[in-house]
Amino acid sequence: MFADQAKIYVRSGKGGDGHVSFRREKYVPAGGPDGGDGGHGGDVIFEVDEGLNTLIDFRHIRKYRAGDGEEGDKRNCRGKDGEDAVIKVPPGTVIKEAQTGQVITDMSGNNRRYTLLKGGRGGNGNQHYATSSMQAPKYAQPGQPAKELELILELKVIADVGLIGFPNVGKSTLLARVSNAKPKIANYHFTTLNPNLGVVDLEGTKGFVMADIPGLIEGASVGIGLGHDFLRHIERTKVLVHIVDAAGTEGRDPIEDIHTINRELEAYNPEVAKRPQVIAANKIDAIYDPQSDVLDRIRKEFEPSGVSVYPISAVSGQGVRELLYHVSHMLEEIHEEPTVFAQEYFPEQTAGISDGAYTVTYDEAAREYVVEGPRIEKMLGYTNLDSEKGFTFFQNFLKNNGILNELEALGIQEGDTVRMYGLSFDYYK
Repeated sequence: MFADQAKIYVRSGKGGDGHVSFRREKYVPAGGPDGGDGGHGGDVIFEVDEGLNTLIDFRHIRKYRAGDGEEGDKRNCRGKDGEDAVIKVPPGTVIKEAQTGQVITDMSGNNRRYTLLKGGRGGNGNQHYATSSMQAPKYAQPGQPAKELELILELKVIADVGLIGFPNVGKSTLLARVSNAKPKIANYHFTTLNPNLGVVDLEGTKGFVMADIPGLIEGASVGIGLGHDFLRHIERTKVLVHIVDAAGTEGRDPIEDIHTINRELEAYNPEVAKRPQVIAANKIDAIYDPQSDVLDRIRKEFEPSGVSVYPISAVSGQGVRELLYHVSHMLEEIHEEPTVFAQEYFPEQTAGISDGAYTVTYDEAAREYVVEGPRIEKMLGYTNLDSEKGFTFFQNFLKNNGILNELEALGIQEGDTVRMYGLSFDYYK
């Protein structure tokens, strides 16, 4: 199965809640607070695994959750941190936010390990809130909520040179001849379903990585066949080697084949279509007509636009050495870093789990501002509003989470009433 795209759900760990407890020991009549802090939630981490070359594993496992932090305990015992969720991906995997399609990170180059979602911090136990005037605080801080995201993973092969062309024109055969790659080779369409990578070593020159991009067909740019899946692998390449069946063994015209593939590249991504190309007119050993002018016609059609044409036989090796040295010289003239996709989406600013949501509305009938949400309810359950310290703590929570700003945006004035789960407060700055 060809697998270079997958959709998954990830969730970091929730922070453990701080604990409310007091020291109770024999002969210690007034023990102070000893509630421990909650443990931190686990992170969601992506890590490059050189042994992987597809995203097939993500077809079977689609949900990844880090461990939640444990609640604190009495005697100042801190809760255990949640385990990280470490997700292994092949090099060249681009991670996108599913709804917007924006890039979060590109697991290429030096980016070998990336923390995508941080786990929630553990809440403070009640020991942190003891003061000279409040020696027995009956509240603790809840742990920070988890964060969640739906992601699209896309594998975009990292190679200097991409072999493109119709199916069954000899791309896999050429790659197998010039590198250490062992692609599957057979005489039928779509033999290659996964891009194969090989390292080409040439005497006297710097080696380069070549990718056998699976065969394209007309309509690939609009998703016909496996078009989009195949085309995305071309995006990182610096040079395109356009292989064509010069002998026409499949009954197609080689010149029209080249134009067809170039039109698909242009329709998919005009920037990709501008990449330097060289044409490898393959299967010249199968041209049995001595009067054939096919090579001359290909040269007349494409060389005036600066595209060199090299007649080769991937089977016998004829002309292959000359082609490879030409490609090596083309790469030496290109002074640019490999394509790495820049970050467009920042999870730490936007990812939140649903139980951390809240709403701020105005009740016209009651003439009250209403603040509701699971996190608000939980915070009220952990806070002793009868104490000055506890009330100040809750006010800071409302301010730090932007709730006071939302109330002011709705037009709240001093003296107006704010209702939260049956509790009513007068608003004052």
